[in-house]
Amino acid sequence: MEKEKYSEELNVAVRVVHMACGLCQKVQKGLLGNALDDDEVKSKDDDSLVTIADWSVQATVSWILSNTFGSENVSIVAEEDVQTLSKPESAGLLGKVVSTVNECLAQASRYGLEGPDKTLGPSEILEAISRCNSNGGPLGRHWVLDPVDGTLGFVRGGQYAVALALIDNAEVVVGVLGCPNYHMKRDRHNKHQQNHISSEVSVPSPDVLEEGCVMYSKKGTGEAWVQPTVYGDSKYEWPNFAKQVRVSPIDDPALATFCEPVERANSNHSFAAGLASSVGLRNKPLRVYSMVKYAAIAQGDAEIFMKFARAGYKEKIWDHAAGVLIVQEAGGVVTDAGGRSLDFSKGIYLESLDRGIVACSGTKLHEKLIGAVYASWESSSL
Repeated sequence: MEKEKYSEELNVAVRVVHMACGLCQKVQKGLLGNALDDDEVKSKDDDSLVTIADWSVQATVSWILSNTFGSENVSIVAEEDVQTLSKPESAGLLGKVVSTVNECLAQASRYGLEGPDKTLGPSEILEAISRCNSNGGPLGRHWVLDPVDGTLGFVRGGQYAVALALIDNAEVVVGVLGCPNYHMKRDRHNKHQQNHISSEVSVPSPDVLEEGCVMYSKKGTGEAWVQPTVYGDSKYEWPNFAKQVRVSPIDDPALATFCEPVERANSNHSFAAGLASSVGLRNKPLRVYSMVKYAAIAQGDAEIFMKFARAGYKEKIWDHAAGVLIVQEAGGVVTDAGGRSLDFSKGIYLESLDRGIVACSGTKLHEKLIGAVYASWESSSL
């Protein structure tokens, strides 16, 4: 039945993202409780950071998806590779990743998933990570994973996300966002009574740990859902404690909250600021690490997310796929700055992206922003 299509994939994806959130929270707590050392955090060629959580989540998700659906049936596009881990001098780092993955997989039954019969060795962990080497494309099914989106936020104790999506013939059909430091919204009628999302949070405490969330959706349902993350010794039960989320009804720019990336290296803040001013946005921009920005729009904590990349930067599909679907199914609109739908058929990059990305809680705000882009583009310094 069409209604049941992708239901199993969504079920497994939500469960494994819950697992990954638990893994990340443990690693983050360890990072914040100790001085960072070279074995915990590495720099990649593009100067972005990678931690043991990135590799461990990728290995865990890869192993679960391959074990559940059969490795021959699973194509995974993901951010990390094994180049650094495979170096002889990285033996200590690899050992930590192996330990972290096995500890996580040992808890699989708590999430209704099947774990390995025995402890995985280094070669099996490396194989699981390197299995995520698909380039995607226009045909077939491809899982798209960002194991820790917003690694800088992660190491600073701030916002980050575990993002998993399924693309089928270039369409995002399943999207799951795990946001361990992002609170579920309790009062759906007045967002100003909530603790607003922030880019930095305090060192996680036991009461805060229970307020992370996993948000998810399936294409064509017109619904997006959120669940609290699973912590401690509690057992995950599907779909208990799930609440439907919906975008904010605010369509007045003067009342709207807009999000943008924290990093200036790949985002043009000055152009976004000029655009915000031209359409009458009065609130100070909320600068947040990771795809948590999409989650904020989906559950009504913000109305707008704008990102205009600097020259030479290319957006990657794993930074957007899950979040785009969740916002759309929650009632929002996401396009490039030319008003066109994002194209996930070109491989790992959003190759045909027109200038930037604009996500809004509704069509009225979206139309104003797209119009302002066209009006101000020629006079911008982008």
